[in-house]
Amino acid sequence: MTTELRVLHEAEWDRWYDNLELAFGGVPEAPEERGLWRELTEPGRSVGVWDGAEAVGTTGAFSFRLCVPGGELVPAAGVTMVSVRPTHRRRGVLRSMMRRQLDDLRAGGEPLAVLTASEPDIYGRFGYAVATYRMSVRIDTTRTRIAVPPATDDPSASQEVRLRLSEPGAARAVCEEVYARRVTTRPGMLARQPGWDAVPLLDPPAKRAGGSPLQCVLAEADGAVVGYARYAVRPAWEAGGPGGTVVLRDLEALTPAARAELWRYLFALDLTAWVEAENLPVDDPLLHLVTDVRRCHAAVADHLHVRLVDVGAALAARRYRAPVDVVLEVADAFCPWNAGRWRLTGDAKGAVCAPTRDAPDLALSVRELAAAYLGGTSLAGLAAAGRVRELREGALEEASVAFGSAVAPWLPHGF
Repeated sequence: MTTELRVLHEAEWDRWYDNLELAFGGVPEAPEERGLWRELTEPGRSVGVWDGAEAVGTTGAFSFRLCVPGGELVPAAGVTMVSVRPTHRRRGVLRSMMRRQLDDLRAGGEPLAVLTASEPDIYGRFGYAVATYRMSVRIDTTRTRIAVPPATDDPSASQEVRLRLSEPGAARAVCEEVYARRVTTRPGMLARQPGWDAVPLLDPPAKRAGGSPLQCVLAEADGAVVGYARYAVRPAWEAGGPGGTVVLRDLEALTPAARAELWRYLFALDLTAWVEAENLPVDDPLLHLVTDVRRCHAAVADHLHVRLVDVGAALAARRYRAPVDVVLEVADAFCPWNAGRWRLTGDAKGAVCAPTRDAPDLALSVRELAAAYLGGTSLAGLAAAGRVRELREGALEEASVAFGSAVAPWLPHGF
């Protein structure tokens, strides 16, 4: 087999993308979907493996800024559109693309790479690890409700929240303003670059599964939009009456009162008995709003996978929940420039991470660092699984506390 790996030329995009569709089952996307992904593709950050005139491998990267613990927005390559033609699997095509991509990211000075995986076990060999999880729910709204919260001294709790339906496209700008204010409050969220505000509005009829077109409800207080929910309704009729489902696409709110009102609205939609959501934080406030959490039928799955391209720069870019001074012995077979000892010193104000010859306190691979990087996975938990070794007594607890996050990291949408 003679193949060529090269940067994508815009004129080759259709053949390149055709290979991606083939690898994911061969079902063509709707024109509006395909058109948007073509618009968002960054050709100079995308590569293809070609066998003659055929694209047999694809991968790309989006230029993201990722919220990390402490609220900083750090440059991160959003690895995407990874595919290998079925006839060319197990011939090193994927490995060659991952090698080229990580080398390019290092040369460009990006400390992080992130992706969502169709199959989670593929990317561990390249140094990626699961760093965020998502919660799905299917809520029986006939048997649970949103509780009225107790009185508090929080001024926002006493604000009157009004709900208003809006056409999703017309509400696009105000929803993005709410989203932008939320980005730095939770690790794992992405600051949306120009054009990305169209992604949540994608609504091809072929993917509605019998549901309505996308709908949007806005929450307003004192004349300003303080939250929104985008959803569809999938009607159904049962022997006992209507049993439709509200399919929640996304919900963001700036105040607890707005959040509760939006959920209350979704629970009370006529002719429905269920609310479904596929992507909520694992610590979503919903769990504390419902009167019966068992009726939420919650399940958890992996979501964002993280790769530290530059260990020193990545660890220095985030903040730490408690003071930490620890020497890490890092193994990294795929990116050997990360291998060795690193002294991390930091706190809630900032951090420094640099190579050192000092004795190590913890030994781990770059994958364990990636898993713990956003604060959702405990280093102590990884140690209990045999994946982190404590070499200095007390170092594991110190580092585990410092790497933690007050809220669970979460990726709001795929890419």
